[in-house]
Amino acid sequence: MTATEENGTVPREEKPTQKKRTRLISGPGMLLLWLYGVMVVGAVSRSAVQISTEFDKAPLAYSLSAVAGVVYGFITYSLVRGGETARKAALVCCAAELAGVLTVGTWTLVEPSAFPDATVWSDYGMGYLFIPVLLPLSAMYWLRKARTAAQ
Repeated sequence: MTATEENGTVPREEKPTQKKRTRLISGPGMLLLWLYGVMVVGAVSRSAVQISTEFDKAPLAYSLSAVAGVVYGFITYSLVRGGETARKAALVCCAAELAGVLTVGTWTLVEPSAFPDATVWSDYGMGYLFIPVLLPLSAMYWLRKARTAAQ
């Protein structure tokens, strides 16, 4: 007689194993994670200092830098989290980031007086070595490639 028969318990059926999340930070994804992490620190710290010390000077520019920091943070989190849902969310955020960089970059060139001080995305990210315009393009390529690798 087994121990389970003696005490009257029935062994639980094991739950089917859930699909393992697709890793998004392997290979080139690790470089993307590192770059987005640097951008989070740069954008959030810059905007925090500017908003707390001189917000009245350029509220739009400083607010946009804060938004950029939040977007970078969400993409960083999604890359670390992994899985199909996180990949899709990161892809949407990268597309929104690229649209923001192109919009703000063009706006700062067409109407410079609208931005008395630079944002992270001003002049297509020139103050950040154009990383803000190159990063979402690279990330979108990587995230699409990660989808096909997982299938």
